[in-house]
Amino acid sequence: MVKAVVGANWGDEGKGKITDMLAEKADIIVRFQGGANAGHTIVNNYGKFALHTLPSGVFYDHTTSVIGNGVALNIPIFFKEYNEVVSRGVPAPKILISERAQMVMPYHILFDQYEEERLGGKSFGSTKSGIAPFYSDKYAKIGFQVSELFDEEHLKEKLASVCATKNVLLEHLYHKPLLNVDELFAELMEYKKMVEPYVCDVSLYLWNALKEGKEVLLEGQLGSLKDPDHGIYPMVTSSSTLAGYGAVGAGLPPYEIKQIVTVCKAYSSAVGAGAFVSEIFGDEADELRRRGGDGGEFGATTGRPRRMGWFDCVASKYGCRLQGTTDVAFTVLDVLGYLDEIPVCTGYEIDGKVTTEFPTTTLLEKAKPVLETLPGWKCDIRGIKKYEDLPENCRKYVEFVEKHIGFPITMISNGPGRDDIIYRNK
Repeated sequence: MVKAVVGANWGDEGKGKITDMLAEKADIIVRFQGGANAGHTIVNNYGKFALHTLPSGVFYDHTTSVIGNGVALNIPIFFKEYNEVVSRGVPAPKILISERAQMVMPYHILFDQYEEERLGGKSFGSTKSGIAPFYSDKYAKIGFQVSELFDEEHLKEKLASVCATKNVLLEHLYHKPLLNVDELFAELMEYKKMVEPYVCDVSLYLWNALKEGKEVLLEGQLGSLKDPDHGIYPMVTSSSTLAGYGAVGAGLPPYEIKQIVTVCKAYSSAVGAGAFVSEIFGDEADELRRRGGDGGEFGATTGRPRRMGWFDCVASKYGCRLQGTTDVAFTVLDVLGYLDEIPVCTGYEIDGKVTTEFPTTTLLEKAKPVLETLPGWKCDIRGIKKYEDLPENCRKYVEFVEKHIGFPITMISNGPGRDDIIYRNK
């Protein structure tokens, strides 16, 4: 059986805890897209970890953690994470890396930085991790698959060709130092040494695992609104964030995906530029940011303060629909316990008309939030294990959100720990 865990909104929904919980029950965890430009935080018996490329299964000795074909693999960062996890007492995890995964090249990071610098005030708010240049090269067919590390003659020839093109841009557009083919080749040979023990045909491995009855968990990065086709384009990421892409990014038949757990925060947060209709500012935002997440709402990759907002039913309904949601995991509900009243965005006003359907970006940028206010519960709900034991106003908040998004909330997170989950049968 294959399950997927994905995000409904901008990607900062607190997926780390949910993926960690689901990973414990899986045999294989596959990271199927994205790169080191965003991470998720996991708190467990070993401590607190901000993972960027490593799958959540690295904390369980019964699991195999897999890097799928769709991942932007930054090899030095990947192994830096791996070594950090092991250095903190975690048993060496079982890792497999797809031979078809493509590598983030050193110049991808440079081009990301140079382009943001060139754009100035019109930049995309990139994490400067090389992701957009990486995927641009992938689809321009000048990227480098892991398998190419093992054909040195071909690799040198291709490097020379690619660098010739890149150096024109470096010289005449960015006015930066040129790439050196020999230095790049030497660096790639170091990459080869790192990955060689782990490389395999991941698609075949997963196919055989499913025939043996193994349980596979597909783990995505970011959320529906960062999808390049369906999100707030152009302020999106560069690979599909949808569960449907999990079949492509892992190399599995789409019919094998039986459960899609979509993660929503009980409020909204986002890193980076782009339309954010329910956003709040000033002291109100600072207070929610300080209390939110796991030790505050700051980017797991960049450390940047996250933009804050109230729960957005319009965006969440849209995001859940795109994901093909079977279960909603509603996270950080405990954070809202300090509020007397809790606003919820239930519609968008655009050019004087109210809609509950998520619009294209040009209309989204004109949208104003239509807010409904619910009474708060004014108490700490951490430690509660049964849904029926939550305060009445807390349950009303959950049920209000569920009604407006139209998808069942079956899991509720009410604390940072692995066990701080309330299961709700629907």
